[in-house]
Amino acid sequence: MYEVYAGLLKEDIQLTIDGQRVSCPPESSILEAARLNNIEIPTLCYLKGLTATGACGICAVEIIEDGKPVIRRACRYRAKDGMVVRTHTPEVLAYRRERLTEILDKHPNDCLTCAKTGGNCQLQLVSQLLNVNPTERKVRGKGIDDSSPAMIRDLDKCIACGRCVNVCNEVQHIGIYEMKYDEATGDKYVDTKKGVKLSATACINCGQCVKVCPVGALTEKDAIQRTLAALDDVNTTVVWQMAPAIQNTLGEEFYMPAGTDVTKKIAAAMHRLGGYAFTTDFSADLTIMEEGTEFIDRVTNGGVLPMMTSCCPGWIKHMEYNYPDQLDHLSSCKSPQQMFGALVKNFLPEKIGVAKENIFHVSIMPCVAKKYEHNREEMSGDVDAVLTTREMAKLMRLKGINLAALPDEEFDDFMGEGTGAARIFGTTGGVMEAALRTVVWKLTGGKVDQIEYTAVRGYRGVKEASVFIGDLEVKVAIVNGIGNVWPIMEDIRKGECPYHFIEVMACPGGCLNGGGAPLVRDPAKVAERMKKMYESDENNKIRRSHENVQVQKLYEEFLHEPCGHVSHHLLHTHYVDRSGEVK
Repeated sequence: MYEVYAGLLKEDIQLTIDGQRVSCPPESSILEAARLNNIEIPTLCYLKGLTATGACGICAVEIIEDGKPVIRRACRYRAKDGMVVRTHTPEVLAYRRERLTEILDKHPNDCLTCAKTGGNCQLQLVSQLLNVNPTERKVRGKGIDDSSPAMIRDLDKCIACGRCVNVCNEVQHIGIYEMKYDEATGDKYVDTKKGVKLSATACINCGQCVKVCPVGALTEKDAIQRTLAALDDVNTTVVWQMAPAIQNTLGEEFYMPAGTDVTKKIAAAMHRLGGYAFTTDFSADLTIMEEGTEFIDRVTNGGVLPMMTSCCPGWIKHMEYNYPDQLDHLSSCKSPQQMFGALVKNFLPEKIGVAKENIFHVSIMPCVAKKYEHNREEMSGDVDAVLTTREMAKLMRLKGINLAALPDEEFDDFMGEGTGAARIFGTTGGVMEAALRTVVWKLTGGKVDQIEYTAVRGYRGVKEASVFIGDLEVKVAIVNGIGNVWPIMEDIRKGECPYHFIEVMACPGGCLNGGGAPLVRDPAKVAERMKKMYESDENNKIRRSHENVQVQKLYEEFLHEPCGHVSHHLLHTHYVDRSGEVK
């Protein structure tokens, strides 16, 4: 293997780790070299793709320098030709235990009720590995910040690993956190930059910091207990909806391969929990009907362009905080979650014979920001509780339901059908491709019968494509990871943006890598989820949203027409200038 550096070919580094001769690319750290060769070195702060801080010290190894053994932190120390590395000497283990003890001495011991219990707390796993359990812990008393409608910060559990700081700064480019130092106690800790509560920052609730936190210092706000109470109430009818991304991710929580399609098993799980089982795929197709019609109107009648998708609540909040002068570029459509919610409370009651006030509507989402969205003033009441993918898995385990062992079952009538176009809503580029399948077909009267638009697919932060509809060239862009949207927004503000239609998803890769999705260390799992999601689309008998029979029936019986009077009232919304909320 070779890599090019400044026009020169450099051979891989050759070194020895624990007696095993291994190789790695130039510029690799010792930790990267070890992982590349399936040698495990524990760590709490390192995350591939982000700046290595060495904050925790758990990745310590022993190398020989000037003929003497020395301890180095593997994530920050570069591998060198001929280097000899030992990862489990008595000195290394003693160093790791010492660093871990320092962390645990200041960490709360409420493990029984911590949100990260059940194998998701990396501090707990490392403590078990190194057999460290201090008998006394000194809690700093910095308190809990529960001001956000979506997330909770427990400052006492923070181990100052820096992961949240790095992902917020380097990936999302929001930058609300920073590492701080308490001179009185000598403690390092993470806080918001101005020391204010999360609700007073420009946080968009994307939850990427929640995903990377190795402990319970950052968690989503729990909705399990409210859902359990509703399930136990004989006078309450529970109605479930499930986002497209859930169908290719929830199986991982039950030890199934990444990307496994568990759609019909989730329907079975919903029935066993109790209530009506529906899929957000239905309202994803409905979104395309509304959003596609809105786009066609803007293109043909001189509306505000580029039009930008409105499915992602993190992206919406980013616009309201940072670009309130550009809000008219956003589609007025509610997200699929909230469209579904409006129908659950205004269309479904008559269909199932249950009063609106007796329905408890639970939404299963891969997204922490959806917890914020359903509490927005203009949305309030349509969705009663939002569970992340991880919370749904926890709820099922509490109820003794093993998803992997369930048979396949169908969703219930009225709002239980979704097309292949709806399935790909869960990945970056999916909303755009679903929209193009319908928009192009409608604008050409069915003369252009294209299904797949592969140019909008992939994991790149920004993708662009041109679609010709007769003499009209429609230029589109797809953005994933909110940090990639800043340059485009500046071009729009300056009137220099060449695009007609832009899709934005706040999380890298889209919803399948959302802040509430199953935790992964290996990015290859995210790529596998994306691959399987497209396979689910290909296997669907109907692949265009406007061909969804249940959606057609909804318009015939209730909505009448896309972007009409009824749908505008129920399925569309407005946005708010929130720039003054940030301190």
